[in-house]
Amino acid sequence: MKKHHIHIKMAVAAFLSVVCLSACKDFLNVDNYFSDELKQDSIFKEKRLIEAYMWGAATMFPDEGQLIQSQHTPGPLATDEAFTMFRSTGSSYYGMAFVLGEVSSERLYTFGTWGNLYKIIRKCNTILQRMDEAEDMTTSDRIFIEGYTRFIRAYAYYNILIDFGPPVLLGDELLETNADITYYNRPRSTYREAVEYICGELETAALYMPAVVSVLDFGRPTKGAALGLMTRLRLHHASPLFNGGEKSRVYFNNWRRKTDGQLYIEQEHDERRWALAAAAAKRVMELSYSGAPVYKLHTVQSDESTPALPTNVADLDYYNDFPNGAAGIDHYRSYSEMFTGEAVAATNPEYVWGRQSAALAALTRMSFPVTVGGWNGLSVTQKIVDAYEMKDGHTIQNFSFDYPYSEDGMVPGSTVPGFSGYRFTTEGEVFKGYLNREVRFYASIGFSECFWPCASVTGADANLTPKYYVDAENGKSNTRDPINYPPTGYVIKKNIHPMDAWQGTNYRRMNKAFGIIRYAEILLSYAEALNNLTASHNVEIDGVVRVFDRNTDEIRMAINQVRYRAGLPGVSVADLNDPARIQEIIEKERMVEFLHENRRYYDVRRWEIYEDAENEPVTGMNMDAAKDGFYTRVIPNTSRIGSRVVHRRLMFLPIPKNELRRIPDFDQNPGWED
Repeated sequence: MKKHHIHIKMAVAAFLSVVCLSACKDFLNVDNYFSDELKQDSIFKEKRLIEAYMWGAATMFPDEGQLIQSQHTPGPLATDEAFTMFRSTGSSYYGMAFVLGEVSSERLYTFGTWGNLYKIIRKCNTILQRMDEAEDMTTSDRIFIEGYTRFIRAYAYYNILIDFGPPVLLGDELLETNADITYYNRPRSTYREAVEYICGELETAALYMPAVVSVLDFGRPTKGAALGLMTRLRLHHASPLFNGGEKSRVYFNNWRRKTDGQLYIEQEHDERRWALAAAAAKRVMELSYSGAPVYKLHTVQSDESTPALPTNVADLDYYNDFPNGAAGIDHYRSYSEMFTGEAVAATNPEYVWGRQSAALAALTRMSFPVTVGGWNGLSVTQKIVDAYEMKDGHTIQNFSFDYPYSEDGMVPGSTVPGFSGYRFTTEGEVFKGYLNREVRFYASIGFSECFWPCASVTGADANLTPKYYVDAENGKSNTRDPINYPPTGYVIKKNIHPMDAWQGTNYRRMNKAFGIIRYAEILLSYAEALNNLTASHNVEIDGVVRVFDRNTDEIRMAINQVRYRAGLPGVSVADLNDPARIQEIIEKERMVEFLHENRRYYDVRRWEIYEDAENEPVTGMNMDAAKDGFYTRVIPNTSRIGSRVVHRRLMFLPIPKNELRRIPDFDQNPGWED
């Protein structure tokens, strides 16, 4: 495994005892620098070569859909939404390694992306300094390349900031190769300085980037991607952890920059940050092209297989056509087909920024039953399962007479009608607790005796009803591998298409796309930002001053679109009049809507609920029991549960120790050893 370092590559130091001059040269990656210089003399003579060099820098980012194995960020396994028995280190499930306390500043596994991100930054700085050397560079060429180069650089800094905390900001500077040690001794920025710098770069990039790209260029970011990334960053900066929250003072009150004593994360609350986040989201929402909105939620028109809406809903708007209500669309297909590969990703208007993801397609094997070539062990926790509402919007704790919730027994699967292409088993039974749930539950959760079509094959490898009871083939006692079972009794099924299979004649899987930023996130971020305002704030957008306040009509519109798309009623007037209740609704919506999309890890931290959320024991069904005792909430029988670490140092990944050795003014993240 390569260890990455602070600048472009930061090649491994041959000798730490020769710390001064050696450290300077490693900071610049001298060997590769001179090799690159020889190539760059020809690269920067032609526009097409510069553009190729730029896209080459972009390819150095990891596959954003690679969130479970050998991933670039702790991801779902480092949260309360996922759990597995897969080996945390030997098999590269490093999210588990993170929560088991196996990550350190000297052992970062694949989280050691710091050095690679600085390599991307250096390439971008090289382009910005040398692009005018190309004699065939037109003004439009320059705008195109500068816009994308600034976006790529900003995205690299963004990734450093959210995972490692404040970066070293280099601006447009290309560091010299043979300067004195004092020249390279640079401190980290504060969190605020980093946010403002990155947002400034994204603002400039957005001016130059196109509003849309062709189908053939799917994956290439647009103006919306720049503004969407700005929305996410502004929302983080406004949130309690980074904006004077109570726990922020506990975590960061003594974390000061050694060079000037400044706090890395300021402790004064600034409400205006919420207005800036709302403004950024609104800009994405208002983007248009040829007179039509660029983005909207993905929907599929209803047909004869779409179930009727519940008739017991008090929200009268619920019965209007989408987006002003929940009528006229198929809720299950509208949500599920974004992830399974059924929807055409390149034309999906919900992707503010998305990409094809080979890692996401490979991820499906971790959920498939062992009996058909799967690994059967990427689990979802009971907390997540319980968060899904009933079909009419009631919770499982406060269910209605029309759509009751029960954990008392089973019903024959053949008696439960399917909907929208979703089938219940015809060869088994369905636990009553899995009936009458909202469609996102069925789109996301694989439960015992759930139906798996595997429709690309025939015979014994298709039309499966895997059972997870202890004595079943896919249960804990399966003989294929003692860790290949779902320890909570559930697997993530969100990205699995009915055609997908891992075994059988002519088996195949649909290609998958990963939504790096979805429009649903923009809507919920907009609602959250407005909900946290207590006064009016003026924000200038494209030369026009706009007023942002806690506008309940706007909050309702944004939240309700997401809920209506899922077939659920909108928020009530009583909810809208209670900011704390709206925040609770938003937190729950984000937990469910973005399951296993790498938002939960950051959300619980920025909301300052990390310790409360992660200290709740992981629970699931009783995998040590036969069918008659299986459907009982228990803490899985594994020492891993008790070994999970909840500690304030896990707000950020540690800075690699070898970086600290090289730069005297560099500070480690709180709680990690220097």
